Amino acid sequence: MRGELVLFREGRVVKAAAYRVVGEELEIELPGGGSYRVDLERVDRIVDDEVEVEPSAELREPQGVQGLSYDLTYRPQRKPLFGSRYDALIEAEAKRANVDAALVSAVIRAESNYEPRSVSRKGARGLMQLMPATARRFGVSRPFDPRANVRGGAKYLRELADRYDGNPELVLAAYNAGENAVETHGGVPPYRETVRYVQKILSWWTPALAETVEKAAAAPAK
Repeated sequence: MRGELVLFREGRVVKAAAYRVVGEELEIELPGGGSYRVDLERVDRIVDDEVEVEPSAELREPQGVQGLSYDLTYRPQRKPLFGSRYDALIEAEAKRANVDAALVSAVIRAESNYEPRSVSRKGARGLMQLMPATARRFGVSRPFDPRANVRGGAKYLRELADRYDGNPELVLAAYNAGENAVETHGGVPPYRETVRYVQKILSWWTPALAETVEKAAAAPAK
């Protein structure tokens, strides 16, 4: 079954038949009919695909995977993670937040493909597609300013890395679906969108780990 899940900052989850952003509000259409609006600031994430796959909560980071902290000597194995006009900015803000620059670049590629004026239909904005609540949380008052947006997104990745002990699957899952979803499911939430998001970014950042994620997600439940 397809649908949308609106994940609120306070942890509440609402199943929606559809939604649309109206100014600074989100209008939620209910499966049984009717709709209502909420302040977009209250929304943590919106997950498009509710179809569940086998959960990947038991994933473990294989040995030798590049850490999440900033490392000037590290460069991704695959292009084009660097080569955008924002390379210097990404490098500087990644270093400031002590998070790997290649990971920041991979997230930007997945979120906006390096378009600073990008706006999603969910209301996420800028290079790292910050939701209004996330932007406010990290002091980003100008989400379309590349430096401000990347600074906020990198700080968020650093906070997630600290919260999840540097586990890249959980960091990326939380960036996509929110911390509440990760906590509720005890690992990567079993949303097809989120699992694919994690796999995609890891395939760019560190292919060996992405292969592990893919195999774990496809394994039958025990």
